[in-house]
Amino acid sequence: MGSFYQNGIVANLHDFSYGTSSEENYKKLENDLMKFSKNNPMELILPCLFSEISGKALPKIVNEINKTKFLNHIVIGLDRANKNQYIEASNFFQNLKIPYSILWNDGPRLMELDKELKEKGLSPKEFGKGRNVWFCIGMTLARGKAESIALHDCDILTYEKYLLAKLFYPVANPVFNFQFCKGYYPRVADGKMNGRVSRLLVFPLLLAMEKTIGRSEYLDFMKSFRYPLAGEFSFRRNLLPRLRIPSDWGLEIGVLSEMQRNHASNRICQVDLAQKYDHKHQDLSENDDNSGLSRMSIDITKALIRKLATQGNIFTLETFRSIKATYYRAALDMIDIYRSDAQMNDLNFDSHIEEKTVELFALNIMKAGETFFENPMETPFIPTWNRVLSAIPDFLDKLKLSVELDNAEVKK
Repeated sequence: MGSFYQNGIVANLHDFSYGTSSEENYKKLENDLMKFSKNNPMELILPCLFSEISGKALPKIVNEINKTKFLNHIVIGLDRANKNQYIEASNFFQNLKIPYSILWNDGPRLMELDKELKEKGLSPKEFGKGRNVWFCIGMTLARGKAESIALHDCDILTYEKYLLAKLFYPVANPVFNFQFCKGYYPRVADGKMNGRVSRLLVFPLLLAMEKTIGRSEYLDFMKSFRYPLAGEFSFRRNLLPRLRIPSDWGLEIGVLSEMQRNHASNRICQVDLAQKYDHKHQDLSENDDNSGLSRMSIDITKALIRKLATQGNIFTLETFRSIKATYYRAALDMIDIYRSDAQMNDLNFDSHIEEKTVELFALNIMKAGETFFENPMETPFIPTWNRVLSAIPDFLDKLKLSVELDNAEVKK
């Protein structure tokens, strides 16, 4: 990504080191981060499924994290694990050389806390990454030590320590003005283009919404991100108490929407994290709206619709039909561009599969619109931690104690 591109909305921080010694550049960043960490402690949040413990990516991620010297603590959110699996995961994470806490989200202590939240109408409505991240943020707030926090997934097959250093640097550097940082990278691996939902849904859908509804600061903001669905981002601690997180698969879009709503664009940046990037791929799930890329496309579209509706935009069935038609044409035009790009870079490209994917996404845009009409009072966001503490002032203390007790039992 060796260009000087800036769009005037969100700062683009580039990596001009490709072709030079990455280790030398890493040491420079690490030395700076070690200095910053003395007054600006850094914590990493890792939302994790038990199944990822035995995968290809997570062991390498742990190994690369162990090479870093600037991290103060790691908060691990473990989902879909029974007691024996929790013990197995705890044994796995003992390989970490950095202090850590594990949230056993399915354990009796955290489920009891979730029950208390339900009694107040504050519990996340869906299990999944959004809920996991939300509880991890709660643990970070309960610890009260971190000033800079980063988050990334546990399925990154091409993970390197350099990625983590670049992700933290913009928000950890006290001279920089940034409060929030989003990662980006080229989604190319195994000789083909990946990133189907960004390429074939988000980018053309944003263009279609702009043509149909009209230009807006929000759409300009969203279009400025090179890879809006990247699961890697970092922020300063003061953002966390009032951050609203979607409980569905619209997490990444929802977080960006919150940043646009609450913060000036000059406090937000995106950083070039890697020359190559690959992770676990979701199935298209053409016949199942509740899984895979099909579910993801519906949730992302709903997230964009809800945000635009809160800004006073009026949606009718005719509006959605126009958005769908405009999207379909824009997506097909982009496929032609991607085909040219793939051919110039000697990448495999299947136009048939690409167009089939666009047809599914077009259908799901209408499904998202219908869902919006059927349930206009839907509240997809998990309550902010400020609201939780207003209703249950000692909740974070209970959360921290429960996590510490769970972790202590395993370490006996």
